[in-house]
Amino acid sequence: MNNKTKFQLSFMMFLEFFIWGGWFVSLGTFLGNNLQATDAQLAMAFSTQSWGAIIAPFIIGLIADRYFNAERILGVLHLMGAVLMYLMYQSTDFATFYPYVLIYMILYMPTLALVNSVSFNQMSDPAKQFSFVRVFGTIGWIVAGLLISYVFFWDSPEGREAGLLKNTFLMTGVASALLGLFSFTLPKTPPKVNRNEKVDISEILGLDALKLLKDKNFLLFFISSVLICIPLAFYYQNANPFLAEIGVENPTGLMTIGQGSEVLFMLLLPYFFKKFGFKKTILAGMLAWTVRYLLFAYGDTGELLFMLIIGIALHGICYDFFFVSGQIYTNSKAGEKYKSSAQGLITLATYGVGMLIGFWVAGKIADYFKIEGVHEWQNIWMYPAGFALVVAILFMLFFKNEKIAYKS
Repeated sequence: MNNKTKFQLSFMMFLEFFIWGGWFVSLGTFLGNNLQATDAQLAMAFSTQSWGAIIAPFIIGLIADRYFNAERILGVLHLMGAVLMYLMYQSTDFATFYPYVLIYMILYMPTLALVNSVSFNQMSDPAKQFSFVRVFGTIGWIVAGLLISYVFFWDSPEGREAGLLKNTFLMTGVASALLGLFSFTLPKTPPKVNRNEKVDISEILGLDALKLLKDKNFLLFFISSVLICIPLAFYYQNANPFLAEIGVENPTGLMTIGQGSEVLFMLLLPYFFKKFGFKKTILAGMLAWTVRYLLFAYGDTGELLFMLIIGIALHGICYDFFFVSGQIYTNSKAGEKYKSSAQGLITLATYGVGMLIGFWVAGKIADYFKIEGVHEWQNIWMYPAGFALVVAILFMLFFKNEKIAYKS
């Protein structure tokens, strides 16, 4: 892979995640302040990510893998996304906003697989080369948050009062249009499947990997993966509105600490995995969710602000130790025959079904503990903390330890 290609792929990843981080993190705060959305409506908006994750395999499996180059589909989807971002920017009520965000996420979620396909197609050794390219995605997410908080001040109390958070959609719309046009200059990534080959829906959705659930350990891991996504949804949906509501300065920028932590613990994961094994590593990831939410419940903007910062910084352990370890475990259990199907099944179950349930539950609980327009955040955070602890205990008691080799 030459330097030109390396730059192209890195810039593609930067824009891909700059776009997502540039509006999704502050979405809950925007909806509550600009569109006066209820917590149930917040849940509907965030659930569009899950619907996108459920529908994405069909777009990839039925269209991208069969008929068109991946980079061209990537370009078209992001150009359409730019138009939808502009329409979201202009929306003045939730009823108008919701259809646009739903269509947008159905179009955006497939691009996560497409940027990987374009990247892998140019790499002679993806295990060594992909991490360099992918880290620019995390950098893009961080830059978006820093711009919102520390350059434009859109999420400051004055900015929120003036309705400036709607500008996040204009910013990401421009970035989406740029990536859409840039995609047509990317290295060619032709279809991988013969268009005349019979369509297998079960393979596209990963359902042929259901046979792996006969293994009791994998079944327990699968159920735990779905359940842990319920407390995960609380973070995506409520963290930014929580920080903004209690008066934390620059909440979107502060949350980028989580992405920095993600990079750090991704580098440390091989050591923990080899030192402590799969079961202890994934347990640490589960318990980190409980600790994070307890820190959110009892932290404040005064002397206990450090508790909130530690809670945000735990994102690397929460995400990497559970989800990345889980991907490695799934890969080892599936073998060559079901490798792709098994990963697709886990993604469908977690980001699709698990988080769909989680967003709904988070909305219901947040609505229940909203008194005269103010949330009782301590009570809200205790629910995902307790739920994650129960999942961790069940996993600890019933999952039989297995020796799994770490493979990047």
